[in-house]
Amino acid sequence: MLEKVKNALNNLPEKPGVYLMYDAKHQIIYVGKAVNLKRRVKSYFIKPPPSPKVAHLVAKIQDLETIVTTSESEALLLECNLIKQHRPRYNVLLKDDRSYPYLALTNEPFARLIIAKRLTPGYASYFGPYTDIGAMKELLELIKTRFPLRTCANLARQTRPCLQFHLHRCLAPCAKLISAAEYQVLVSAVKDLLEGKTKTLLHKLQRELKQAVASYAFEKAAMLRDQLAAIPRIAQLQQAMILNKRPMDIVGLALDPAKNQWACQIFLMRDGKLIGAERYLISYQGETTKEVVAAMLKQHYLSSTVPREIVLNELPETSELNAISVLLNTLAKHQVKLTKPSRGTKLKLLHLANQNALKWLNEQPIALNSAATTKLAKALQLKKTALRRIECFDISHTQGTETVASMVVFIDGKSSPSDYRRYKIRSTEGKPNDFEAMREVLFRRYHEAQSLPDLIIVDGGKGQLSMAIQVLSDLKLTKVPAIGLAKQEEEIFIPHQASSLKLAKDDPALHLIQQLRDEAHRFAITYHRKLRAKRNLASKLDAISGIGPKRKAMLFQIFGSLEKIKQAPVAQLAALPGMNKALATRLHDALNDL
Repeated sequence: MLEKVKNALNNLPEKPGVYLMYDAKHQIIYVGKAVNLKRRVKSYFIKPPPSPKVAHLVAKIQDLETIVTTSESEALLLECNLIKQHRPRYNVLLKDDRSYPYLALTNEPFARLIIAKRLTPGYASYFGPYTDIGAMKELLELIKTRFPLRTCANLARQTRPCLQFHLHRCLAPCAKLISAAEYQVLVSAVKDLLEGKTKTLLHKLQRELKQAVASYAFEKAAMLRDQLAAIPRIAQLQQAMILNKRPMDIVGLALDPAKNQWACQIFLMRDGKLIGAERYLISYQGETTKEVVAAMLKQHYLSSTVPREIVLNELPETSELNAISVLLNTLAKHQVKLTKPSRGTKLKLLHLANQNALKWLNEQPIALNSAATTKLAKALQLKKTALRRIECFDISHTQGTETVASMVVFIDGKSSPSDYRRYKIRSTEGKPNDFEAMREVLFRRYHEAQSLPDLIIVDGGKGQLSMAIQVLSDLKLTKVPAIGLAKQEEEIFIPHQASSLKLAKDDPALHLIQQLRDEAHRFAITYHRKLRAKRNLASKLDAISGIGPKRKAMLFQIFGSLEKIKQAPVAQLAALPGMNKALATRLHDALNDL
C-alpha cells in the first residue's frame, strides 16, 4: 500500500461524507458515500477482501480524497452527482447509478403537484431532488390535504366533481367550481411553501383568515385555518430554506501558519444542489483573508466556469473589489454577485466548506521549508548552519502495557514517511518506565546505525534527554546533538544547560520542532492502539466458552490472524473441523460485540 494511501487512511474523519478513489493517472475510479467515512473506507482494505471486484479496485487505488457533509442525505446526493459527472469505472460495475425524484408543480392552466423522476424543460417548476423518499411523500400528502390542487391527469375528460372533491382534497376546477384566479392563489401558496417562503405565506394567510371570518365565509376560514396549522410541519419537512437555483460557488478557506499554507475548498452548487468540489493549496506569506480571496478570484476563474454567485468568507478590499467584479463579469459574460453571508443556508454551507478545507489542510504532509532548519540550528547554537535530517522519538503505552516507540524523520524541513520506524518495547512490559523505554529505542536505532541524523529530538523533559545523552555517550556518538521538548510550556531542554530555551510562538524553528513532536506522537499512539486492540481481541477469544487451546490453534492455522477470524461469517466458522453452528455463532458474536 502506498504511503499516500496509508496517510489518508490514518486521517479519515468519523463523519458522514463522500470518498473518491483515484488510480495512477489520478482519474476517479470509484465514488462512494458513508455515514462514517473512517469505518466505511477502511473496510475496503481488510484481508481477505470482501469480493474479487473489491480486491481489483483496491489494487488500483493510488490516492484517496474525502468530502465531509452535514448528513447522510447530503452525502447520498453528492455521491449520485459525482457518479453522473465522472462515470467512474468501478461504480458502473458495482453501483446502481440512480437519480432522485423531484416535486414538480406543472405549468398547466390548473397546476398539479406530482412526483417527477427527470426534468423536462418548460413543463413544470421543479423542487428537490429529495434523497429521503419517505419525507418527500409525507410532504406531498400534507400539501395535497391542506392545499387541495387537482390530481386528475386530464382536466378535459372530467364533467362533474369526482370523489376527491367530496373528500375535500380537490376544488373541482373541472366543474368550474373555482375560477382560474382563485386557483392561482392556491398554486402560489404551494410554490411559496416549496421555496421555503413560509414567513411570507403565514402573514398572507393570517390576513385572509381575518377577512374570511369578518365576512362570515366560515368554510373558507376553516380551510385557511387548516393551512396555517400545516405550515410548521411542512417547513420542518423542508428542513432548510431552499437555495436560489442560480449557479453558485461556496469558497471555504483554512489557514495553518505552522505549515505556511492556506487550503481552499470550493463547493459547486448547481440547481440548488451540491454537485462537486474543487480544492487547492496556497502558500502563506503573511497574507490576510481578504488578500487571499482577491488572489483566488483573479486566478481560479481564469480557467474555471464563473457562476452567477460566489459566496466568500470575506470580500476583497474596496480598492480591488470593483476591478475584480468587472473581470469576473467579463469572463462570465453575465453579472456575477460576490456575497459574504451573515446568516441562513449560505452561511451554513460556507462553514461546511471551511471545515472541509481545514480537514484537508490537516491531512497535508508537513511542508516547512529548509529555512526553518537554519533558524533552528542558530537557535540551538549548533556548529552546522542547517539541519538536513532530524529524527524525533516518542513513547506510548497504557499503564505500562503494549509499550511502543516511534521515530519520525524530517529531511530539509519536510516529513519523510518512508524513513519512519516504530518499535515494540521489550524491556518495560508491565511496568511503566518512559526513561527505560527511551533508552531501549535509542540503543536499537543507533547501535549499528549506518547513517546518523543532524539532530535528535526526544519528546519529554530533562529525564528523557538525560537518558538520550547517556545512550549516545555509551555508543560514542557524543557529536550528534540531542534536545528534549516538554509539551506543557513548549520548553526546549539542551544538554548541560540549567535553564530551558523558549522560542517565540511565531518562530518557524519552534513550529518545526512542534510538528516533529506531534507527528511522532501520532505515529506512536496509532501503533499502540493497534496492539492494544489486538490484545483485547485475543483476550476475548480466550474467554469464549468452548474455544480451548486446540480449537484456538486450528483457527489461527486456518485464518492466520484474529482480525480474519473476526471477519469470517458464521457459516464458514461452523464448517470448520470440530465446530458447529451454535459454537460458531457464539464465537462470531463475542468477537464482534454482538
